Amino acid sequence: MSQGLLALLDDVVSLAKVAAASLDDAAAQAGKAGAKAAGVVVDDAAVTPRYVVGFTADRELPIIARITVGSLRNKLLILLPAALLLSLFAPWAITPLLMAGGLFLCYEGAEKVLEAVLHHDTGETSEGGSSAKNAKELEDEKVRSAVRTDLILSGEIMAITLSTVAAETSSFWLQAVILAVVGIGITIVVYGAVAVIVKADDVGLVLAQTRSRLLQTIGRGLVNGMPKFLKLLSVVGTAAMLWVGGGILVHGLEQYGVNAPGHGIAGLAALAAQTVPAIGGVLNWLTSAGAAGVGGLAVGLGVVGAIHYGIAPVAARFRKG
Repeated sequence: MSQGLLALLDDVVSLAKVAAASLDDAAAQAGKAGAKAAGVVVDDAAVTPRYVVGFTADRELPIIARITVGSLRNKLLILLPAALLLSLFAPWAITPLLMAGGLFLCYEGAEKVLEAVLHHDTGETSEGGSSAKNAKELEDEKVRSAVRTDLILSGEIMAITLSTVAAETSSFWLQAVILAVVGIGITIVVYGAVAVIVKADDVGLVLAQTRSRLLQTIGRGLVNGMPKFLKLLSVVGTAAMLWVGGGILVHGLEQYGVNAPGHGIAGLAALAAQTVPAIGGVLNWLTSAGAAGVGGLAVGLGVVGAIHYGIAPVAARFRKG
């Protein structure tokens, strides 16, 4: 009897060790996949604050909370099942979908660059037609728009995660756990950061009204610095879209035997790293990211031209005809 009990306890310990190892493996792979999706995460954090502009301070956090719930719904109820189905029945489709997402990122990044260079207003901020809407309707519209944008960016995050996980493990349940961990973790990080960014100026106003000169200085710094920080975040987000999108396309081409772009970037990065060996790793990464970003911008500009001067006119003719 005692031997049977000891054997049972030994089995339980063995199972616990296996479970712990699986959890460690899941955490490690989730961290690796999250790091690869960092560029899209930065862009997600850069895009979201604009959806709370124009609302009263008491509605900012509730709006962010609603967008967060929508983002979790996108990742866990729509994208995670779709990703797992792809992994089971059409793993060959992962790379093309990932490249399609990379192409979209290049297109979006190129459009932002053109808007900044040409000072072109896309009309997204125009509220001429919404003057008759009440605050509730306007808030609902903004939340829906933010959740739609999040669906695209979250789709790219989950595709990057799936491509990383599929190369590391064939376990269906481990893939599911890692996708869920990455989806939840990135959502909390992104929208937690957005909440801090959005409320920083309010905190600054409170600090500026205190009696402490130090706190007043910090408060004024927050109030005056947040607009500049948001502009910087927008620039970083655009750069991230281009380097991530370009990098995805380069790696996707390598999967189909087109290695020249990847070899060219790797050679250029290695050459840059040799110029200053003390910071070779940093120079290698900067050169790789910069080259991928330039390539992404070139591809994105091509897509913008094709859409505006090819696809859009043809679509307009079909609508009229």
